[in-house]
Amino acid sequence: MRQVVLDTETTGLDPQQGHRIIEIGAVELIDRRLTGNHFHQYLNPERDIEDGALEVHGISREFLQDKPLFADIAPEFLAFIEGAELLIHNAPFDIGFLDMELSLQSNPLRIESHASVLDTLELARDLHPGQRNSLDALCRRYEVDNSSRKLHGALLDAEILADVYLAMTGGQSDLVLSFEASAQDVAGEAFNVSDRPPIQVLLPTDEEAAQHEARLQTIRKKSGHCLWLDL
Repeated sequence: MRQVVLDTETTGLDPQQGHRIIEIGAVELIDRRLTGNHFHQYLNPERDIEDGALEVHGISREFLQDKPLFADIAPEFLAFIEGAELLIHNAPFDIGFLDMELSLQSNPLRIESHASVLDTLELARDLHPGQRNSLDALCRRYEVDNSSRKLHGALLDAEILADVYLAMTGGQSDLVLSFEASAQDVAGEAFNVSDRPPIQVLLPTDEEAAQHEARLQTIRKKSGHCLWLDL
């Protein structure tokens, strides 16, 4: 299965108000493994960048003056994502900007004509309802190192999101395969339940049983009932 973890940086928050993409970063996963194949491009937005956005990503208009336009890199970008499942944190934001960029070229197709989309923010909300599910919060929850993330950057955020996604969905599938392979290498021996030592069962002493019963009676007296005694 081919997946592409994608992130963008923009001049502002709303493509309907003329804001544009200034950076695209994407990394490739095949069968839940990072391949090292990636797409990364800064873009000239041909407009100013809002102060709030500049504080987030630190990318200035002066830095972008000599960078290509989206139209220049669109064929290469679309070829990179073609047929993949896109993993995007808060996907409506990035897809909205990408679709707007395509529409400015009079391209009748939209991103979901080239690739399916999975919103990892929605996935995180399903797994952790009522909790903070920003990328930084997920990094803390899953112990993913994001110490290099002083400012937002599309490629760095895509790489971090790939690690978070793998952690959220159970880690890399090759861990199980590696265990199975190593088990087969142990002199060709098979693990057998009968080879395991018997489970030791420790029974309470009469004194411990009496103390336990007294504790349950105290619970029943104070609360009006005790599930263990009821059972």
